[in-house]
Amino acid sequence: MDFNFSEEQLAVSDLATQIIGDKSDPAVLRELEKSGDDRFDRGLWAALADAGLLGISLPESAGGAGLGLIEAGCVIRAAAYHAAAVPVWETLGLGAPAIAEFADEATKNDWLGKVASGDAVLTAAWHDELGDPLDPQLVTFDGSTVTGVKVCVPAGNVADAAVVSVKGANGPALVLVDLSASGVTRTAETTTAGTPEASLEFSSTPATLRAEGDEALTWAFDRAVATQCTAALGTAEAALALTAEYTKERKQFDVPIATFQAVGHRAADTFIDTQTIRLTAWHALWRLSTGLSATEEVATAKYWAAYSGHRVSLASAHLHGGVGVDRDYPLHRHFIAAKQHELQLGGATQALLRLGREIAANA
Repeated sequence: MDFNFSEEQLAVSDLATQIIGDKSDPAVLRELEKSGDDRFDRGLWAALADAGLLGISLPESAGGAGLGLIEAGCVIRAAAYHAAAVPVWETLGLGAPAIAEFADEATKNDWLGKVASGDAVLTAAWHDELGDPLDPQLVTFDGSTVTGVKVCVPAGNVADAAVVSVKGANGPALVLVDLSASGVTRTAETTTAGTPEASLEFSSTPATLRAEGDEALTWAFDRAVATQCTAALGTAEAALALTAEYTKERKQFDVPIATFQAVGHRAADTFIDTQTIRLTAWHALWRLSTGLSATEEVATAKYWAAYSGHRVSLASAHLHGGVGVDRDYPLHRHFIAAKQHELQLGGATQALLRLGREIAANA
C-alpha cells in the first residue's frame, strides 16, 4: 500500500500553500478582522479561482479539473493552515459534493461553474435546534418549498446557495436552496473568530429536491465531515509549527524553554496528537475517493480531529503562555478554529456514538 501523495496531489498542495500563504499574512488578517466586515477575502477567493483551485474537485463539464476529494482536501488543509479568510471547506466540502452527486446536469453546471469561476460560495445547513444533523425534524419540505430554521451554518452570511437537510414527506432529504430566493432570512451569528456564520430561516422558500433517504444524507455528511478533518489537520499543524518555533526562541534562565523536560514532553504529545489527525483524516478521504465504505473511518477521523485538535490547541496555548492569547499573534486564530472544527457537525462524543452504532450494525 502506497501512503504517499501523487505528484499531482503534491502540486495542488504546493500551489494552494503558496497562493494562500502569500495572501494571508497575519497583519492583513488582523486588519480585515478589525474592519467589522465579514471575514471573507474576496481578492484571495478570486486568486484561487484564477489558479483553478476552486474547481480542483469539480466536474470538467462545469469548468473544474475533475480531480477528487483528496485534492480538495489539500486546498482545504492549506486554507486552514494559514487561517485564510475564504470559505474553501464550506464550498468544496459542504456544498459542492452533494450538488455534483445529486443535481441534474443544468443545475450542476450552473452552480459548480460559478464556484469554479469564483462567482459563488456554497455551504450546507445541517444543524437545527434538536441537534442531530442526520435526523432533521424542525425544517420541513413540502415538495416545492422549505420552512424552518437552521443554525450555525458555516459561511451562511456570505453563501449564495445551500444544501439543506430537511424532513420531507418520505423521510429525510437534501434540498438545494438559492439563498437569494424569497423567504430567506439570514441572521449573522457572532463568533469569536469573526467567521461569517449565520442562522437561516426559511419561510415557504422555493427549494429543489435533490436526494431522499438516509443513504443520501449519510453520503453527503461523510464527505462534509471527512473534508472538515483536513481543515482540523491544517489548524493543528499550524499550531504545532508556531509552538515549535516559539519554544526554541523563548528563553528562561538563558536557555530555550524547549530544552526543559516538561516542555519537551508536552510538545512531543502535541506532535503525536497532530499525527493522529493526519492519519485518520487522509485515510477516511482516501476510502471515500475510491468508492469504499467509509462511515466508520469518517467517524474515527472526526473523533481524533475533535479530541486531538482540542489537546493540540490547549497545549499550544499553554506553552506560549500569555503570548498565546494575544490577538496580534497568530496562534489565537488556530485555537478558535480548533474549537469550531471540534463542535461543528458534532463533537468527539457524537463521533464515538456514531462509530459505536456502525460497529454494532455491522457486527
